[in-house]
Amino acid sequence: MTLSIWRYAHLLLAIVSSVFLLILSVTGVILAFDAIHEKTPRYSVDNFENITLAQSLPALRDAYFEILHVTVDHNDFVLIEAMDEDGNTIQAYIDPLTGEKLGDVVPKSQFIQWTTALHRSLFLKETGRTIVGVVSFLLMLITISGLILIIKRQQGIKHFFDKINKDFFSQYFHVVTGRWLLIPVLMIALTGTAIFLIRLDFFKSENTEIDHQPISEDDVSIALQDIVFFKNTKLADVNKIEFPFIPDDPEEPFIITLNDRSVSINQVNGDLMQETKFPYSAVLEKLNIDLHTGRTNIIWAIILGLASLNIVFFIYTGFVITFKRTRTKIRNKYKAAQAEIVILVGSENGSTLFFANQIHKQLLADGKRSFLAEINQYQSFPAAQQLLIFTSTYGLGDPPSNASKFESLLHKFTQQQAISYSIIGFGSRAYADFCAYAQHVEQLLSTQPWAKKLLDTHYVNDRSTNDFVEWASDWSAKSLHAVATAPAVYNSKVPDLRKFKVVSKTLVSDDNSTFKIILKPVKSVKFDSGDLLAIYPAKDNRERFYSIGRQGKNVQLIVKLFPTGLGSSYLYTLEPNQVIDARLMANPNFHLPKLTSKVALISNGTGIAPFLGMVTNNKNLTEIHLYAGFRKNNELIDSYKKFAKEYQELKQLTRFELAFSREHNKAYVMDLILRDYFFFANLLQEGGVIMICGALKMQKDVERTLNEITTNHHGKSLQHYIDNNQILTDCY
Repeated sequence: MTLSIWRYAHLLLAIVSSVFLLILSVTGVILAFDAIHEKTPRYSVDNFENITLAQSLPALRDAYFEILHVTVDHNDFVLIEAMDEDGNTIQAYIDPLTGEKLGDVVPKSQFIQWTTALHRSLFLKETGRTIVGVVSFLLMLITISGLILIIKRQQGIKHFFDKINKDFFSQYFHVVTGRWLLIPVLMIALTGTAIFLIRLDFFKSENTEIDHQPISEDDVSIALQDIVFFKNTKLADVNKIEFPFIPDDPEEPFIITLNDRSVSINQVNGDLMQETKFPYSAVLEKLNIDLHTGRTNIIWAIILGLASLNIVFFIYTGFVITFKRTRTKIRNKYKAAQAEIVILVGSENGSTLFFANQIHKQLLADGKRSFLAEINQYQSFPAAQQLLIFTSTYGLGDPPSNASKFESLLHKFTQQQAISYSIIGFGSRAYADFCAYAQHVEQLLSTQPWAKKLLDTHYVNDRSTNDFVEWASDWSAKSLHAVATAPAVYNSKVPDLRKFKVVSKTLVSDDNSTFKIILKPVKSVKFDSGDLLAIYPAKDNRERFYSIGRQGKNVQLIVKLFPTGLGSSYLYTLEPNQVIDARLMANPNFHLPKLTSKVALISNGTGIAPFLGMVTNNKNLTEIHLYAGFRKNNELIDSYKKFAKEYQELKQLTRFELAFSREHNKAYVMDLILRDYFFFANLLQEGGVIMICGALKMQKDVERTLNEITTNHHGKSLQHYIDNNQILTDCY
């Protein structure tokens, strides 16, 4: 059977039985606590397991006027019901060797009685008992299917208790506690099912009656302590002793109930008069009740209580896992035959799909014909130019369940045109087979004549957003399709929507299509320059991201207006005091470094927004050099110059350099960098940081220029400084 069948079986069984399991597990915890509490009075006596009936019965007869019966309960407490000379009833826990009273019998509280009834029958009598039995059976199936899933996850039974990779808390808790409490939970399920079947007479059998012939004469009298049966029978093996109503009457026997039989003993001569052997189902029922309730052993009762409590958390964490796996919905605007960019996903728990969907949504927002599907939906893509494969690995290099058919489909459907492909493998380096299936996909595609490798296979460890944006940046540069390179965009923990009030907005003009808009959070919230603001112009799943600057407690955006642009058009139509919903997304990888004394900020166009905020909040007086490239020198640029002059006087900005690509002495920001060759070379050598924000093409041009500088001046490529976190980017 495939992994998906076991997973869906596990989930379906849990869904069907979850409400009843929740009731039974909560009541099970309470009853386990009661079983532990029962043992706290300590009415047992020393050496109880060695006390015989021959030692106990004579002492009890001497101590009490009339004994009705003696019971040994599951705690090994001896309970007597007798009468005194005045006819008063006596019920008490006693010492079986002396008859001394050890404690009173305390009835179960109304709450425990209510809980017991709910646990056994849901207050539905026989119908409820049937439901409880069926749910116990379903729990057994859930446990077995869960066991199989763990074995598959751990790559075999011999790795059952190996380290579990922690994807998120619910997944980790579900698997780890599932391993350790597997036997107790399975025991609860098995014994609950067995009790139900026994009471349903599934194991039909009857008592066996045996009449024994008398051995001794009735007039031969033997003392109780000398009766052979009493001498050979331990009190610990007895459930109940019914005393003769009339002493010394041979017709009134002792009736002694053991675990597997009941016997009648002549009280005068000690002969075995009659024996009733119980069917094996009765013995089996008692054994299952003892195991199911933990009433005979305090340690087992504690374990069962923990297992019952854990079932509650199993239900919760199981549904959290399911929600995380299914929360990312695939929505396609174009059909497979229309798509120019095809994104295929192999994902076991949904996290890989999340990354793929983030890329898919950005491409659609940019007007690209993107199509997203599971790898098992591979087919002919007649219009495709790019193929992106995002895949995790399961087990010993196996494909995820939704990628299991890829190899056969690849041979079945041969693409008729050249398609550039890029593979992104997701996994954990804690496992030996890290991204093994992604490597296998690479091998498969390398044999296809139509498949042209665009990038080497990229690997993402433990869903690292930093690892992922490295691929996003490289793919954007190679494919010329712009996608976000800020790690915050790919953070699966999406913050809640917040309300923002429009404070002010500038207007565009003939020579300036860029406007500034200030938003104030309705409720106080922490954020910093370099964080992202996600807006939802159409109030649907389409989102637009903007890098922000912090101005006091307000959010500052600088936006270029595109008449047909969804995000910019929406923001430009906003009026002061209007309230919108948006998300603030922390982007700590693009905050002004606190431990760096010198920083160069490089931007073009609207990429200057976070840098203005960083300058405004530069209370540590970090040495900031701001380089910005624009098309024209207009009124908006004059406001930037005024801003720069003000903060240079406050020592919060050291230098402000401008380049204009559409003016008489046209220049690009790269020209400024080349002009200040030695400044940038020394900045990096001294441990300074360069931050880049703006268009992706500008980023690549700047990085190419910086690479020339570092290679020529230091003999090191720019990658050395990127790896050293001295080059920070947020480009689009």
